[in-house]
Amino acid sequence: MNNLLRLIGRRLVALPIMVVGVSFLVFFIMSLSPIDPAYSALGETATPEALEEYRVQHGLNDPFLVQYGRYLWNMLHGDLGTYGVGTSNHVTDLVAKALPITLQLTFLGLLFAVLISFPLGVLAALYRDRWPDQVIRIFSVIGIGTPSFWLAALLVLGFVGKLPVSGPLPAFTVDPGGWFLRMLLPAIALAVPVIGQMTRVVRTSMVEELDRDYVRTAIGAGIPKRIVVARNVLRNALITPVTVLGLRIGYLMGGAVVIEIIFSVDGMGKAVLLKGIQENWVTLVQGGALVVAIAFIVVNIIVDMLYLLINPRIRSV
Repeated sequence: MNNLLRLIGRRLVALPIMVVGVSFLVFFIMSLSPIDPAYSALGETATPEALEEYRVQHGLNDPFLVQYGRYLWNMLHGDLGTYGVGTSNHVTDLVAKALPITLQLTFLGLLFAVLISFPLGVLAALYRDRWPDQVIRIFSVIGIGTPSFWLAALLVLGFVGKLPVSGPLPAFTVDPGGWFLRMLLPAIALAVPVIGQMTRVVRTSMVEELDRDYVRTAIGAGIPKRIVVARNVLRNALITPVTVLGLRIGYLMGGAVVIEIIFSVDGMGKAVLLKGIQENWVTLVQGGALVVAIAFIVVNIIVDMLYLLINPRIRSV
């Protein structure tokens, strides 16, 4: 238990370091943008004097590290800046509305991937080199080679008029059925490549575990194979897939940003990043990219902790 707490403590200590690092990287990349924040904020009719006054008031003429320090301080207090011409719309307010939608889509796609890939991978391993394994391997290869955005476009064309492919997203607490139908196609498009990848990973891990000596010994001692698989093989074999799945969450979050645009879902991709790019609002793009990156870091640290809990060999190190 002490080793487990120490390892979890290391992950928690690393969290603020990674957040600061990714904030610096995002701020540095956005500082290279040729777009003038003063021009974006004041609009085309602003005079040179007004633009210069805006830059002075907001510290845009300060050295880079001074600007970053100010941005980091504001970020830690929940202020990601403002956007809009002649307005004081806060980036944080828009992100607070869009991020939950992106997370909902991400985790619905993750749920589909887990519910489909894990049983298929186990089934393929149990029927290794027989027809169920061959069929599952064919479908997994097809899934791996299917780009999410391409599949999303096909789903829009194939199901328009049959399932909702655009329009507002109902709140889950108000209309769970409408929410699910609106999210169904985007989640499928997001999940299919991950299903193909995870099916292969689960199959490989299960095959390796089934070939271990303790499995043959237990079956040879008269213990039914289904009991050995259920009690021992599954628990040991799923350690590696859980780790890989944690890495795939980042892919799902990044893919969700693109899928949202295709299906017109007002998440981080459409409502924040695309809007910021189209309107040349640097602060909006910067805030959106930063929040997505931090969410990815937090989710992966949570997955690391779950990995520590399910893998007793790591806890004993």
